[in-house]
Amino acid sequence: MAGTPMDDDDIVAGINVTPLVDVCLVLVIIFMVTAPLMSDPLIKVNLPRANAQAHDKEQDKITLTLGKDGRMALDEKEFKDVKEMEDELKVKLANSESKLVILRADGDATHGRLTELMAAAKDAGAESMTIATEQPRSLAAQAAGR
Repeated sequence: MAGTPMDDDDIVAGINVTPLVDVCLVLVIIFMVTAPLMSDPLIKVNLPRANAQAHDKEQDKITLTLGKDGRMALDEKEFKDVKEMEDELKVKLANSESKLVILRADGDATHGRLTELMAAAKDAGAESMTIATEQPRSLAAQAAGR
């Protein structure tokens, strides 16, 4: 009836979404904080600078990384020596269409180790190799950064 008060035992038909929104926001913040940590390379290198354009076929790439301390990695897996890495490199190159190998070597890495990596990539079936370099900052970016 119109004048009867509501009973305390009535069923609440609505859903309280505030806790759900809180949990979702916390998850978004966690993913935003951890995502950059997942994209860090296995071995940190200081790339040499060069005025080169990016390669077009880089989406089907295999990356060899050489640190200044001699540490080596194939994509995201670290190896102790070149012989240990060659088998996996052959498999990756066999599954690659472009057979492109990108060499990421620290500017202070020894020339002999880099040459050894290049020879191993060529022996494993690499058809083309490129050396990753750091792009120099443009004048506009330098002015904005100051």
